[in-house]
Amino acid sequence: MAAIAARRLGVTAAGLGGRFSHWGRKEVNVAAKAPLHLVVQQKPFLSSAVLRIAARSMFIQTHDTPNPNSLKFIPGKPVLEARTMEFTSPASTYCSPLARQLFRIEGVKSVFFGKDFITVTKESEDTDWNLMKPDIYATIMDFYASGLPIITEEAPRTDTASSEEDDEVVLMIKELLETRIRPTVQEDGGDVIFKGFEDGIVQLKLQGACTSCPSSIITLKNGIQNMLQFYIPEVEGVEQVVDDDKEEVNSA
Repeated sequence: MAAIAARRLGVTAAGLGGRFSHWGRKEVNVAAKAPLHLVVQQKPFLSSAVLRIAARSMFIQTHDTPNPNSLKFIPGKPVLEARTMEFTSPASTYCSPLARQLFRIEGVKSVFFGKDFITVTKESEDTDWNLMKPDIYATIMDFYASGLPIITEEAPRTDTASSEEDDEVVLMIKELLETRIRPTVQEDGGDVIFKGFEDGIVQLKLQGACTSCPSSIITLKNGIQNMLQFYIPEVEGVEQVVDDDKEEVNSA
């Protein structure tokens, strides 16, 4: 798993312009009245799984992530089109009714909203996804059926967006994060947020599935750091930043 994460962000002359890997799918259709399970043979060497539930004209897909404790749920409708947000505790969900409902499900540790997906991280490997999934599906479907906004209050933004105060090096770092690194990380149900640049060290915060992923350090060092150093000689290294305040809503 660590090797896969490193390869997805590895810097090679041939691979910088394309995707880092392709994921397979396993698909299950569930009818509204008489459940019918149809398993499509998984492609060899590929590990993603897709589960579809048809209810109220809505299809929810689930994709595995490199983190076994995180699942990526794709409702087929926009989640947050212009930003990402992470909720690490029930108290942090003050601005999101959907996140608040998801935290009421036993075993949920954190919730992450991307452009078109929701990543749910469970508390431990001992928590069974098969017990949690039905409640997560129902919560997402009921929320979208209600018509309520996903975000009701403005949450604080991080410093990922470019600003007039950024110097040339910071602008290049942020551009690489936005155009090459963040899209790849988001495919795995997570995100990476710029927190600062000092003495040649880029400070980044991992979110979503990346937060507690066993391969997160390898992703930082062998993937993100290598790419930044390849394009920006001023970058000497990358370090992960962990917020001390766990109640904070993290958005970008």
